[in-house]
Amino acid sequence: MTKTIIEPFRIKSVEPIRWTTRQERENLLRAAHYNLFLLPAADVLIDLLTDSGTGAMSTHQWAAIMEGDESYAGSKSFDRFRQSVQDIFGYRHVIPTHQGRAAERILFSVMCKKGYVVPNNTHFDTTRANVEFVGAEAVDLMIPEGKQPSLLHPFKGNMDVAALEQLILRVGRERIPLVMLTVTNNSGGGQPVSMENIRQVSAVCRANRIPLYFDACRFAENAYFIKTREKEFEANSPKQIAQEMFRYGDGCTMSAKKDGMANIGGFLCTNDEILAQQETNLLILTEGYPTYGGLAGRDLEAIAVGLQEALEEDYLRYRIASTAYLGDHIAAEGVPIVQPPGGHAIYIDARAFLPHIPADRFPGVALAAELYLEGGIRSVEIGTLMFGAAAKMDLVRLAIPRRVYTQSHVDYLVEVIVEVWKHRRRIQGLELIYEAPFLRHFTAQLQPLSSTGAGREREQKIDEPALPR
Repeated sequence: MTKTIIEPFRIKSVEPIRWTTRQERENLLRAAHYNLFLLPAADVLIDLLTDSGTGAMSTHQWAAIMEGDESYAGSKSFDRFRQSVQDIFGYRHVIPTHQGRAAERILFSVMCKKGYVVPNNTHFDTTRANVEFVGAEAVDLMIPEGKQPSLLHPFKGNMDVAALEQLILRVGRERIPLVMLTVTNNSGGGQPVSMENIRQVSAVCRANRIPLYFDACRFAENAYFIKTREKEFEANSPKQIAQEMFRYGDGCTMSAKKDGMANIGGFLCTNDEILAQQETNLLILTEGYPTYGGLAGRDLEAIAVGLQEALEEDYLRYRIASTAYLGDHIAAEGVPIVQPPGGHAIYIDARAFLPHIPADRFPGVALAAELYLEGGIRSVEIGTLMFGAAAKMDLVRLAIPRRVYTQSHVDYLVEVIVEVWKHRRRIQGLELIYEAPFLRHFTAQLQPLSSTGAGREREQKIDEPALPR
C-alpha cells in the first residue's frame, strides 16, 4: 500500500494568494495591534485562523445551491435540510440558525439563568461567552490527561465522569439545566471523545434527569476517531457511528461551517416539544422564520449535501491523515504540540515553545504573531487572551480549512514553523492595551513589551533562558 497522502478530489477552480515581504508584514502586524483577527485576509498567505466556514464546497454542493428555494416560509430547501439533519442526528425538532453561536445563544437564553451551572468537557469561546452572558457559570470537566499536551492518549477530549458526578452533588441537579459534550474537543486540542465516555456521561445525565446536549461542530471527525480507535466500531461506517453518538443525547448545537462543509449556517436540535417552541419563538424574534432561520435557501441546500459528504470515509481518512502529517513533521523537529494530532487542527504548546514568556504576557499571541512575520501564516491563540484566568494551557491552533490546501502548502508550513522554532529565544511577550467585555480576543489590541519601559525591564530579566530538552 502506498503511503503518500493524496487529496480525494480534483481541483476545478483556483484562488490566487499574494506573497508579502517581511517588511510589509511587520507594518501590517503593527497596524493590526498584533491581533491577527484584525489583519486583512488579502495580506495572509496561508490562512489557518479557523476551519469555520473557510472550506471549499464540492460540485454537488454548488449544484444543490441552484435548487435553492428562497421562499420566506415553507421552503422546499428547508425540507431537504431538515431531512438530512434528522437522518444523521435523529432529533425531532430542527431549528436553522445563521451559525453555531446563534444556536448557542438561543439554547442558553431559553434553558439558563443566573446561578445555573453548565458543565462541558471544555467550552469553546462562543459557548462560554453565551453561557456567561445569561449569568450562568461555565465549568470545564476535561479528563486530567487532556491537560497534559505532550501525553499520548486516544481520547483526550473525554469528560471527567467522576468530576461531573461530584459537581452534581455539590451544586444540586436543579442548578444544572443541561450538560454539554463538545465533539471533537476544540479548546482541548481538537481531541476526540470516545463512545464509551459518551455512554457514561449520558448514563449520569439520565440518572439525574439532566438533558445531554452535543456541541456537534466536528461530529464527523469524532466519529472517524471512534472508528479507528475503539475496536467495537472498526467495522461501522462513520455515519453509523455518528447516529449512535447522538442517540445518547437530547439535542445539539451545530455550526455547519465545520463538518457541515458549508460557508455559513448552523442549527439547534432538541427532542423536547416545549423547549422547541420557546426556542422557535426566540428564533423568529432574532434570526428569522423557522424554515430559514437567517439563511438563504441555497445555504440550506449546501448544508444538506455537506453534512453527508463530511461522513464519507475516503474524505475523513484524507482529512485526519493530512492534519497528522503536519503535526508529525514539526514534532519530529522538536516543536511541542498537543499529542496526538487532532482532527481539524494542530495545536502548538506555546508555554513549552516559549518558556521565557509568562502566561500573563500572552505566549500564544506572541508565537502566532511570529509565525505571521516569518511566513505569512495566520493562526489563532487559544489560551490566556481567549479565556483569561480560565485558561489551562496556552496553545496556538493551526486550523486546516477543508479541501483548500495541498500537501505542498503543508510542507511550506513545516518549514516556517521549524524556522521560528530555531529562533524562539528572540520572541518577546506582549501586553494588552485594549479589551472588550466579552470575547476579547476578537478585537483586543496589544503591543510588544519592549515598546514600554516595563517591557524592557522584563525582557532584560528573561534574556537567554535555558532551553527545554
